[in-house]
Amino acid sequence: MCSGSFAKCLGITLIPLAILCTLANILLFFPGGKTVDKNENITDEVWYFGGLMGSGVLMIFPALVFLGLKNNDCCGCCGNESCGKRFAMFTSIIFAAVGLVGAGYSFIVSAIAINRGPKCLTSQGYNYPFVSGDYLSNSTLWEVCQGPGDIVTWHLTLFSMLLIMGAVQAVLCAVQVINGLIGTICGDCCGCCGGDRPV
Repeated sequence: MCSGSFAKCLGITLIPLAILCTLANILLFFPGGKTVDKNENITDEVWYFGGLMGSGVLMIFPALVFLGLKNNDCCGCCGNESCGKRFAMFTSIIFAAVGLVGAGYSFIVSAIAINRGPKCLTSQGYNYPFVSGDYLSNSTLWEVCQGPGDIVTWHLTLFSMLLIMGAVQAVLCAVQVINGLIGTICGDCCGCCGGDRPV
């Protein structure tokens, strides 16, 4: 398989992940599936837009670049006739790095949000009732949150999805960095040393 074809497969995988991350971040603005009266009653990490910007918008650019790499024809394996293919693969490394940064940002924000827990309505008003992820191993603590809705499950589910999808995106972008290096050194096609045509 040519490195351009492989990059296209990665791009096709990244687009639905980016859409799901964007939707998860939007859903976090409705804690427990409910609307809140004041914006300050929403968990702070939601406003960092880890899923919307990091794993969403920043991931669309690399995905589109990866999809466009397949449009190169494969004549001139090893870059002998077309330096443009090598440059395109090198450019994909830069965009993969952008994707890594976005996915890493989303991963970190999600991990912090999971550890901190949701901002929820307690007997003292809206605050953060959990300390250092203590609620993760003791679900009886969840009863401290009186609302909105089933906020702890909502928070934990959506931020866990963002955490996992951010990790998957980071791995895919890291794979594209390696694929891009191979494509830059050997050209777009697989038969680098002695191959006459694409496989």
